[in-house]
Amino acid sequence: MTEHSRLRRFMTHFWLALAIVVIVFPIYLVFVASTHTSQEILSAPMPVTPGPHLLENYARALGEGAENLGASALTMMKNSLIMALGIAVGKIVISLLAAYAIVFFKFPFRSFFFWSIFVTLMLPVEVRIMPTYKVVSDLGLTNSYLGLILPMVVSATAVFLFRQFFMTVPREIAEASQIDGAGPMAFFAEILVPMTRTPIAAMFVIQFIYGWNQYLWPLLITTKQKYYTLLIGINRMLSGADVQIEWEIVMATTLLAMIPPILVVVLMQKQFVKGMTDTEK
Repeated sequence: MTEHSRLRRFMTHFWLALAIVVIVFPIYLVFVASTHTSQEILSAPMPVTPGPHLLENYARALGEGAENLGASALTMMKNSLIMALGIAVGKIVISLLAAYAIVFFKFPFRSFFFWSIFVTLMLPVEVRIMPTYKVVSDLGLTNSYLGLILPMVVSATAVFLFRQFFMTVPREIAEASQIDGAGPMAFFAEILVPMTRTPIAAMFVIQFIYGWNQYLWPLLITTKQKYYTLLIGINRMLSGADVQIEWEIVMATTLLAMIPPILVVVLMQKQFVKGMTDTEK
């Protein structure tokens, strides 16, 4: 029995280690490529150990960027960060207010409005991309942070999760706040929102990564280099027809694009897990 349990434990750790190697090895190759020159990267076989150009390549990526792009990785990181934070915060605020109204206020067709919001989950961004672009273009919001953020701030998923959490809040708390003289917005801001900290943290992680990884919408809405996000910049660095691709800058920029989402997940891991489990109760 003991031998069997030891073998099972060994096989579990073996497959876990193998999965980690499969996932991490491509990222390691990206890091290695970012420390060499383009000639070394394209040579056969490609080096599998870090090279001597680490600081040089990353300083150039952050300060200048690729020659065929005209935007530095630092500028694109700033744009991606503004977009991701704007989408995450905007979705959380709007979804909190929508869920609060649906759960704590009685008005005609309340369920109809909720399910109308929920049905939009079946309409991905790609389905409504052209009418959305037409509206944003007519409003003159192309090549602007507002144009990048505003069409993405409505989330049926967040409304649903916050609604499920609010339905677990005892009604006695709302009644007690009314007796104490607190108005609807005071109850929302001073009692309900603090109680929703962990679901908010979980939703922030999800929406930040969603905003950071947006590709199609920034591709349509931005034509000026100063508004390029990291994913758009990487795509344009690879699409230079008449210019030699600077692979070391591409790889350095790719690795820099991974850092903020990883930091958000690592720093907010406990709140994310707790928020998702609390929401399911």
